[in-house]
Amino acid sequence: EVQLVESGGGLVQAGGSLRLSCAASGFTFDDYAIGWFRQAPGKEREGVSCISSSDGSTYYVDSVKGRFIISSDNAKNTVYLQMNSLKPEDTAVYYCAATSNLLLLRLWVFSSLYDYWGQGTQVTVSS
Repeated sequence: EVQLVESGGGLVQAGGSLRLSCAASGFTFDDYAIGWFRQAPGKEREGVSCISSSDGSTYYVDSVKGRFIISSDNAKNTVYLQMNSLKPEDTAVYYCAATSNLLLLRLWVFSSLYDYWGQGTQVTVSS
């Protein structure tokens, strides 16, 4: 059974940091890329970052460049999203997702690219 389990969300003040984790099981981790998406109330789901487990290439949406860092521990089948200098506008439910479409990673921001999704973890940034 494929599972993606997010953890690490919570409440933090603006300027603070959180590290999200996405633990994967049930598929060959090295053959997939893992993306992080977020969805704020009343807004569409937005691609935040993505990492290819096969070659380590990374992608970020402009709004988080320089603040968020995505990394992968292939031995643990886990992807992390280190979020620094958090802003109230980062408040959202954060989801991780897995895609086997490694040749189409230039399209990483599109949720339709992904095969599996986690249940999400809430991140709230207070001002």
